[in-house]
Amino acid sequence: MSRIGRKEIAVPAGVTVNFDGRVVTVKGKLGELKQEIVSPDIDVKVDGGVVHVERKNEQKQTRAFHGLYRQLIADMVKGVQEPFKKTLIVAGVGYKCAVTGNKLVMNIGYSKPVEFIVPEGITITCPDPLQIVVSGINKAHVGQVAAQIKSKRPVEPYHGYGLHYSDEVVLRKEAKTAGKK
Repeated sequence: MSRIGRKEIAVPAGVTVNFDGRVVTVKGKLGELKQEIVSPDIDVKVDGGVVHVERKNEQKQTRAFHGLYRQLIADMVKGVQEPFKKTLIVAGVGYKCAVTGNKLVMNIGYSKPVEFIVPEGITITCPDPLQIVVSGINKAHVGQVAAQIKSKRPVEPYHGYGLHYSDEVVLRKEAKTAGKK
């Protein structure tokens, strides 16, 4: 049984949830998000300030979709009230980053600065030259953009140089000790 799927979603004041034609629409003060319910075995019921996600049968795939769609709708409700954030740390000698216009410019050890164009619906800020904050109302989109930025310079295991999430544990390797007696 999906325990996540059975939980109801409380809709706070200022947020509206509509379900018609297999599409869930959530509107709030920060914007509007839509999610298509692909599985015909999943139903969404909106009762005043509560949303229920229900399934029509007990097949394994339907149970998996039940929990998935419930969590996607819950993230949409949360995202239109308060944006999701991912923080990246820039670690390395001479490494720095800055936002200029709609581009994130990173000096991360290459011969030229790396430019990343900020996609629509995402806000990128650099509170200091060694920190990048990616925020937006769509949780999946924020995570995808943060992963794309991180892939520009993965963390090197010997010195820890590169880009990593603020809550990520960077595993360090011991340097070679050959030749010492």
